[in-house]
Amino acid sequence: MASVLDPLVGSCITKLQEIIADKAVLILGVKDELKKLQGTMKQIRCFLDDAEQRRIKESAVNNWLSDLRDAMYDADDIVDSARFEGSKLLKDRPSSPARNSTACCGISFLSCFPVIQKRHEIAVKIRDLNDRVEKLSKHGNSFLHLGAGPTGQGSTSKVRETSKLVQPNLVGKEIMHSSKKLVDLVLAGKERKDYKLAIVGTGGVGKTTLAQKIYNDKKIKPDFQKQAWVCVSQECNEANLLKEILRNIGVYQDQGETIAELQNRIAETIEGKSFFLVLDDVWKSSVIDLLEAPIYVVASSVILVTTRDDRIAMDIHAAHTHRVNLMSEEVGWELLWKSMSIIEEKEVQNLRNTGIEIIKKCGYLPLAIKVIARVLTSKDQTENEWKKILSKISAWSESKLHDDIGGALYLSYNELPHHLKQCFLYCALYPEDSTISCIIIFSSFCGTLHFT
Repeated sequence: MASVLDPLVGSCITKLQEIIADKAVLILGVKDELKKLQGTMKQIRCFLDDAEQRRIKESAVNNWLSDLRDAMYDADDIVDSARFEGSKLLKDRPSSPARNSTACCGISFLSCFPVIQKRHEIAVKIRDLNDRVEKLSKHGNSFLHLGAGPTGQGSTSKVRETSKLVQPNLVGKEIMHSSKKLVDLVLAGKERKDYKLAIVGTGGVGKTTLAQKIYNDKKIKPDFQKQAWVCVSQECNEANLLKEILRNIGVYQDQGETIAELQNRIAETIEGKSFFLVLDDVWKSSVIDLLEAPIYVVASSVILVTTRDDRIAMDIHAAHTHRVNLMSEEVGWELLWKSMSIIEEKEVQNLRNTGIEIIKKCGYLPLAIKVIARVLTSKDQTENEWKKILSKISAWSESKLHDDIGGALYLSYNELPHHLKQCFLYCALYPEDSTISCIIIFSSFCGTLHFT
């Protein structure tokens, strides 16, 4: 929540800075109160970094952040109200070059009373808000540590340039052997009318990476006339799945087509042809049932499924099931330093023991190892820096994080610069496997994102 609050507090500070000298606000006589409010907000902002670090483990911090959020929303409303009411009063004032700064000079007391009343109402709201925010600041000061400034400024260490390669980062002889074996099975399966394979393993173990390697293999493309890759995910929409297959095979469907119509269009496109389909992250075997009718007309089809559930492989009658196991220490260490775009192991050989401990904390999962590698890339390659990361992974792993969020994954988010945390949280609002337009991201964050 602190990542969300930081820009909100910052926005209020900026808005206060803009209106403190505004004539529309000066007429209300609340300049000193607004300056005091701005100063308190600046102090609170310095606590947010520590609050972000501790909010998962300490409910008191979460409660403080909730109270602060409510106060900032009220502050935003009151500042806007002050500007609006001040503008109205400024507009209603009699125009006279000889008048002094008193709003009611030369006007009867009765006609001046509404002005005094409005000024009093705004002043009371701002004073009450000041007391409320000051209490929050004192409360935060009692159990939070001051930071150097706004949260999430990231490391000042030199960032190593990342690799431009888009191919999956496969390491270890075993996985290379598995890749070759599965490619051979796909090619052999083409000789059958209907052939299915399954890659099974826990989340983050590398099923998708292995499937990508197979799908992009130079032997596959020339052998199949049509290919499609579809991310299925847990919340599977049947119509969207069929539309994605059509898009992959170069057919753009009309709006409002029924499932039967979409199935017919797939059948028309792949009829008499060889077809290779990858269904990534399958949670229900009914997905295959949806494709039985259109695939019936092909000359030959090979379907490769990745799933966490062994029962899916059995339900679809997979001819071969390949299980992806957790990485060994040696392979995990190789993946760690290669994912940091390090060319030779000797560059970090002195950090090997700490690196192995990090791999253990990552649960030997490739996804977690790659994520931590990106964090380590932005740090100095020293024993002290790596041990700091190790202790943070341990702390987050033992905290009250949701079961689906490992300590390594949360740490990678926590290490993001402030502006990227905001962008990440915004993207997290989209459903899984959604296509997000770069134009939308840019228009929403053009003032804060830095593109390279």
